[in-house]
Amino acid sequence: MRPMRDTLSAAFRTVLRLQNRRKAVRRGTLQHLRGFHSNILANERDITIYLPPGYQDGEGLRYPVLYMHDGQNLFEPERAFIPGQHWHLAEAADEVIAERTSRPMLIVGIDNTGSRIDEYTPTADSAGHGGGKVNDYGRMLIEELKPVIDAQYRTLPDMANTALAGSSLGGLATLHLGLKRPDAFAGLAAMSPSVWWDNRAILAEVERFDAPHRPRIWLDMGGREGVEGLANARALRDRLLANGWRNGDSFRYFEDRRGDHSEGAWARRVPSVLEFLFPRAELITLNGS
Repeated sequence: MRPMRDTLSAAFRTVLRLQNRRKAVRRGTLQHLRGFHSNILANERDITIYLPPGYQDGEGLRYPVLYMHDGQNLFEPERAFIPGQHWHLAEAADEVIAERTSRPMLIVGIDNTGSRIDEYTPTADSAGHGGGKVNDYGRMLIEELKPVIDAQYRTLPDMANTALAGSSLGGLATLHLGLKRPDAFAGLAAMSPSVWWDNRAILAEVERFDAPHRPRIWLDMGGREGVEGLANARALRDRLLANGWRNGDSFRYFEDRRGDHSEGAWARRVPSVLEFLFPRAELITLNGS
Protein backbone atom coordinates (compact mmCIF):
# COMPACT_ATOMS: atom_id res chain seq x y z
CA MET A 1 0.00 0.00 0.00
CA ARG A 2 1.42 3.38 -0.98
CA PRO A 3 2.21 5.74 1.88
CA MET A 4 -0.25 8.57 2.32
CA ARG A 5 2.41 11.15 1.58
CA ASP A 6 3.12 9.50 -1.80
CA THR A 7 -0.59 9.54 -2.65
CA LEU A 8 -0.88 13.21 -1.71
CA SER A 9 2.26 14.02 -3.67
CA ALA A 10 0.90 12.27 -6.77
CA ALA A 11 -2.41 14.11 -6.44
CA PHE A 12 -0.59 17.43 -6.09
CA ARG A 13 1.46 16.76 -9.21
CA THR A 14 -1.72 15.90 -11.14
CA VAL A 15 -3.38 19.15 -10.07
CA LEU A 16 -0.24 21.08 -10.95
CA ARG A 17 -0.15 19.54 -14.43
CA LEU A 18 -3.80 20.45 -14.96
CA GLN A 19 -3.14 24.02 -13.87
CA ASN A 20 -0.15 24.30 -16.18
CA ARG A 21 -2.22 22.87 -19.02
CA ARG A 22 -4.88 25.50 -18.44
CA LYS A 23 -2.27 28.24 -18.43
CA ALA A 24 -0.65 26.97 -21.62
CA VAL A 25 -3.47 27.98 -23.96
CA ARG A 26 -2.25 27.82 -27.53
CA ARG A 27 -2.51 31.17 -29.24
CA GLY A 28 -3.68 32.00 -32.71
CA THR A 29 -1.93 34.50 -34.96
CA LEU A 30 -2.92 37.69 -36.74
CA GLN A 31 -2.22 38.58 -40.35
CA HIS A 32 -3.11 41.74 -42.26
CA LEU A 33 -4.21 42.79 -45.71
CA ARG A 34 -3.15 46.42 -45.84
CA GLY A 35 -5.02 48.87 -48.02
CA PHE A 36 -7.57 46.41 -49.38
CA HIS A 37 -9.14 48.20 -52.35
CA SER A 38 -12.82 47.97 -53.28
CA ASN A 39 -13.90 48.90 -56.76
CA ILE A 40 -17.52 48.78 -55.63
CA LEU A 41 -17.05 51.33 -52.84
CA ALA A 42 -14.08 53.14 -54.44
CA ASN A 43 -12.11 53.16 -51.19
CA GLU A 44 -9.52 51.23 -49.22
CA ARG A 45 -9.30 49.74 -45.75
CA ASP A 46 -7.16 47.35 -43.73
CA ILE A 47 -8.28 43.79 -43.07
CA THR A 48 -7.14 41.75 -40.07
CA ILE A 49 -7.28 37.94 -40.17
CA TYR A 50 -7.19 35.79 -37.05
CA LEU A 51 -5.84 32.29 -37.68
CA PRO A 52 -6.71 29.77 -34.96
CA PRO A 53 -4.13 27.79 -32.98
CA GLY A 54 -2.75 24.94 -35.07
CA TYR A 55 -3.63 26.53 -38.40
CA GLN A 56 -0.01 26.40 -39.54
CA ASP A 57 0.28 22.74 -38.51
CA GLY A 58 -2.92 21.36 -40.03
CA GLU A 59 -2.21 21.16 -43.73
CA GLY A 60 -5.44 20.40 -45.55
CA LEU A 61 -7.69 21.19 -42.60
CA ARG A 62 -10.23 23.86 -43.50
CA TYR A 63 -12.08 26.24 -41.21
CA PRO A 64 -15.35 28.20 -41.00
CA VAL A 65 -15.07 31.98 -41.23
CA LEU A 66 -16.57 34.82 -39.22
CA TYR A 67 -16.60 38.24 -40.89
CA MET A 68 -16.84 41.17 -38.47
CA HIS A 69 -17.32 44.92 -38.90
CA ASP A 70 -15.32 47.68 -37.13
CA GLY A 71 -12.13 45.67 -37.44
CA GLN A 72 -10.00 48.33 -35.72
CA ASN A 73 -11.69 47.60 -32.41
CA LEU A 74 -11.38 43.82 -32.36
CA PHE A 75 -7.80 42.67 -31.91
CA GLU A 76 -5.23 45.42 -31.40
CA PRO A 77 -5.49 47.93 -28.54
CA GLU A 78 -3.40 50.59 -30.28
CA ARG A 79 -5.78 50.69 -33.26
CA ALA A 80 -9.05 50.85 -31.32
CA PHE A 81 -11.31 53.89 -31.67
CA ILE A 82 -10.55 54.58 -28.00
CA PRO A 83 -6.93 53.39 -27.67
CA GLY A 84 -6.65 50.45 -25.31
CA GLN A 85 -10.37 49.64 -25.40
CA HIS A 86 -10.78 46.69 -27.75
CA TRP A 87 -12.60 43.37 -27.81
CA HIS A 88 -9.64 41.10 -26.94
CA LEU A 89 -11.14 38.95 -29.67
CA ALA A 90 -8.07 36.85 -30.40
CA GLU A 91 -7.77 35.94 -26.72
CA ALA A 92 -11.49 35.10 -26.55
CA ALA A 93 -11.24 32.86 -29.60
CA ASP A 94 -8.13 31.16 -28.21
CA GLU A 95 -9.95 30.39 -24.97
CA VAL A 96 -13.16 28.92 -26.40
CA ILE A 97 -11.15 26.84 -28.86
CA ALA A 98 -8.89 25.57 -26.06
CA GLU A 99 -11.90 24.76 -23.90
CA ARG A 100 -13.48 22.93 -26.84
CA THR A 101 -16.71 24.92 -26.48
CA SER A 102 -16.38 26.24 -30.03
CA ARG A 103 -15.07 25.03 -33.34
CA PRO A 104 -11.79 26.58 -34.47
CA MET A 105 -12.52 29.39 -36.91
CA LEU A 106 -10.94 32.16 -38.93
CA ILE A 107 -12.08 35.67 -38.04
CA VAL A 108 -11.85 38.45 -40.62
CA GLY A 109 -11.98 41.95 -39.12
CA ILE A 110 -13.01 44.56 -41.69
CA ASP A 111 -11.92 48.10 -40.80
CA ASN A 112 -14.53 50.82 -41.05
CA THR A 113 -13.86 54.00 -43.00
CA GLY A 114 -14.92 57.63 -42.84
CA SER A 115 -18.10 56.47 -44.58
CA ARG A 116 -19.05 54.14 -41.70
CA ILE A 117 -22.58 55.50 -41.23
CA ASP A 118 -23.38 55.25 -44.93
CA GLU A 119 -21.82 51.79 -45.32
CA TYR A 120 -23.49 50.25 -42.26
CA THR A 121 -27.07 51.40 -42.85
CA PRO A 122 -29.69 50.05 -45.26
CA THR A 123 -31.71 53.23 -45.78
CA ALA A 124 -31.27 56.98 -45.78
CA ASP A 125 -32.42 58.03 -42.33
CA SER A 126 -35.44 60.33 -42.35
CA ALA A 127 -33.90 62.36 -39.53
CA GLY A 128 -31.04 63.43 -41.79
CA HIS A 129 -28.25 61.17 -40.56
CA GLY A 130 -27.36 60.05 -44.10
CA GLY A 131 -26.95 56.35 -44.78
CA GLY A 132 -28.21 53.82 -47.27
CA LYS A 133 -25.11 52.14 -48.74
CA VAL A 134 -24.97 48.88 -46.81
CA ASN A 135 -25.94 46.87 -49.90
CA ASP A 136 -22.82 48.13 -51.67
CA TYR A 137 -20.79 47.33 -48.56
CA GLY A 138 -22.28 43.85 -48.58
CA ARG A 139 -21.32 43.41 -52.22
CA MET A 140 -17.76 44.43 -51.34
CA LEU A 141 -17.69 41.80 -48.62
CA ILE A 142 -19.23 38.97 -50.65
CA GLU A 143 -17.95 39.71 -54.16
CA GLU A 144 -14.51 41.26 -53.48
CA LEU A 145 -13.21 40.37 -50.02
CA LYS A 146 -14.55 36.85 -49.50
CA PRO A 147 -13.01 35.47 -52.74
CA VAL A 148 -9.61 36.80 -51.64
CA ILE A 149 -9.93 35.21 -48.20
CA ASP A 150 -11.07 31.90 -49.69
CA ALA A 151 -8.18 31.93 -52.16
CA GLN A 152 -5.44 32.78 -49.66
CA TYR A 153 -6.59 30.77 -46.64
CA ARG A 154 -7.91 27.27 -45.99
CA THR A 155 -11.56 28.14 -45.49
CA LEU A 156 -14.82 26.27 -45.74
CA PRO A 157 -16.28 28.72 -48.25
CA ASP A 158 -19.90 27.55 -48.33
CA MET A 159 -22.77 29.43 -46.72
CA ALA A 160 -23.12 26.86 -43.92
CA ASN A 161 -19.64 27.76 -42.65
CA THR A 162 -19.80 31.54 -43.05
CA ALA A 163 -21.05 33.94 -40.37
CA LEU A 164 -21.33 37.70 -39.92
CA ALA A 165 -21.21 39.80 -36.74
CA GLY A 166 -21.08 43.38 -35.51
CA SER A 167 -22.19 45.80 -32.82
CA SER A 168 -24.21 49.03 -32.84
CA LEU A 169 -24.55 50.13 -36.48
CA GLY A 170 -22.47 47.04 -37.29
CA GLY A 171 -25.21 44.97 -35.66
CA LEU A 172 -27.79 46.67 -37.86
CA ALA A 173 -25.66 46.00 -40.96
CA THR A 174 -25.32 42.35 -39.92
CA LEU A 175 -29.07 41.86 -39.60
CA HIS A 176 -29.87 43.59 -42.87
CA LEU A 177 -27.23 41.73 -44.88
CA GLY A 178 -28.10 38.41 -43.26
CA LEU A 179 -31.79 38.82 -44.07
CA LYS A 180 -31.10 40.07 -47.59
CA ARG A 181 -28.47 37.42 -48.37
CA PRO A 182 -29.38 34.27 -46.42
CA ASP A 183 -27.61 32.37 -49.20
CA ALA A 184 -24.31 33.87 -48.01
CA PHE A 185 -24.45 33.68 -44.19
CA ALA A 186 -25.62 30.81 -42.00
CA GLY A 187 -25.07 32.65 -38.72
CA LEU A 188 -25.50 36.24 -37.56
CA ALA A 189 -24.59 38.04 -34.35
CA ALA A 190 -26.16 41.46 -33.79
CA MET A 191 -24.78 42.95 -30.58
CA SER A 192 -26.52 46.08 -29.29
CA PRO A 193 -27.91 46.72 -32.80
CA SER A 194 -29.05 50.21 -33.78
CA VAL A 195 -32.70 49.21 -34.19
CA TRP A 196 -33.67 52.89 -33.93
CA TRP A 197 -32.25 53.71 -37.38
CA ASP A 198 -34.80 55.25 -39.77
CA ASN A 199 -37.82 54.77 -37.51
CA ARG A 200 -36.93 51.14 -36.78
CA ALA A 201 -37.05 50.15 -40.46
CA ILE A 202 -35.28 46.85 -39.62
CA LEU A 203 -38.47 45.59 -37.97
CA ALA A 204 -40.31 45.74 -41.29
CA GLU A 205 -37.43 43.83 -42.91
CA VAL A 206 -37.88 41.04 -40.40
CA GLU A 207 -41.60 40.90 -41.11
CA ARG A 208 -40.98 40.62 -44.87
CA PHE A 209 -38.41 37.85 -44.59
CA ASP A 210 -39.63 34.65 -46.27
CA ALA A 211 -36.53 32.92 -47.66
CA PRO A 212 -36.34 29.13 -47.36
CA HIS A 213 -33.10 29.31 -45.39
CA ARG A 214 -33.32 30.98 -42.00
CA PRO A 215 -29.94 32.11 -40.60
CA ARG A 216 -29.20 31.44 -36.95
CA ILE A 217 -29.26 34.72 -35.00
CA TRP A 218 -27.62 35.89 -31.79
CA LEU A 219 -29.21 39.14 -30.53
CA ASP A 220 -28.25 41.00 -27.38
CA MET A 221 -28.51 44.32 -25.58
CA GLY A 222 -26.99 45.83 -22.46
CA GLY A 223 -29.13 46.77 -19.48
CA ARG A 224 -27.35 50.12 -19.27
CA GLU A 225 -28.00 51.13 -22.87
CA GLY A 226 -31.18 53.00 -22.01
CA VAL A 227 -34.87 52.31 -21.89
CA GLU A 228 -35.27 52.91 -25.63
CA GLY A 229 -32.42 50.58 -26.51
CA LEU A 230 -33.90 47.75 -24.47
CA ALA A 231 -37.40 48.35 -25.83
CA ASN A 232 -36.10 48.29 -29.40
CA ALA A 233 -34.12 45.08 -28.84
CA ARG A 234 -37.15 43.39 -27.29
CA ALA A 235 -39.34 44.52 -30.20
CA LEU A 236 -36.81 43.03 -32.62
CA ARG A 237 -36.73 39.82 -30.59
CA ASP A 238 -40.50 39.57 -30.69
CA ARG A 239 -40.64 40.15 -34.46
CA LEU A 240 -38.07 37.43 -35.05
CA LEU A 241 -39.97 34.96 -32.87
CA ALA A 242 -43.23 35.85 -34.62
CA ASN A 243 -41.63 35.17 -38.00
CA GLY A 244 -40.45 31.67 -37.23
CA TRP A 245 -37.20 31.88 -35.30
CA ARG A 246 -37.17 29.69 -32.20
CA ASN A 247 -35.25 30.11 -28.97
CA GLY A 248 -32.46 27.60 -28.77
CA ASP A 249 -30.38 26.45 -31.70
CA SER A 250 -31.69 28.96 -34.27
CA PHE A 251 -32.06 32.02 -32.05
CA ARG A 252 -30.53 33.34 -28.86
CA TYR A 253 -31.53 36.55 -27.10
CA PHE A 254 -29.47 37.85 -24.20
CA GLU A 255 -29.71 40.91 -21.98
CA ASP A 256 -26.51 41.84 -20.18
CA ARG A 257 -27.75 43.63 -17.08
CA ARG A 258 -24.39 45.37 -16.51
CA GLY A 259 -23.68 46.02 -20.18
CA ASP A 260 -23.35 49.51 -21.60
CA HIS A 261 -22.68 50.57 -25.20
CA SER A 262 -18.94 49.95 -25.21
CA GLU A 263 -16.15 47.74 -26.50
CA GLY A 264 -15.65 46.40 -22.99
CA ALA A 265 -19.24 45.20 -22.74
CA TRP A 266 -19.08 43.51 -26.13
CA ALA A 267 -15.75 41.93 -25.22
CA ARG A 268 -17.39 40.26 -22.21
CA ARG A 269 -20.12 38.76 -24.37
CA VAL A 270 -18.12 37.76 -27.44
CA PRO A 271 -17.00 34.33 -26.14
CA SER A 272 -20.66 33.30 -25.93
CA VAL A 273 -21.20 34.66 -29.44
CA LEU A 274 -18.40 32.48 -30.81
CA GLU A 275 -19.82 29.44 -29.04
CA PHE A 276 -23.26 30.11 -30.50
CA LEU A 277 -22.07 30.71 -34.07
CA PHE A 278 -19.64 27.76 -34.14
CA PRO A 279 -20.90 25.11 -31.71
CA ARG A 280 -18.38 22.36 -31.16
CA ALA A 281 -20.84 19.57 -31.95
CA GLU A 282 -20.77 20.65 -35.58
CA LEU A 283 -17.00 20.12 -35.97
CA ILE A 284 -16.27 18.20 -39.15
CA THR A 285 -12.72 17.52 -40.27
CA LEU A 286 -12.44 18.03 -44.01
CA ASN A 287 -9.04 17.33 -45.44
CA GLY A 288 -8.19 18.70 -48.84
CA SER A 289 -11.78 19.69 -49.71
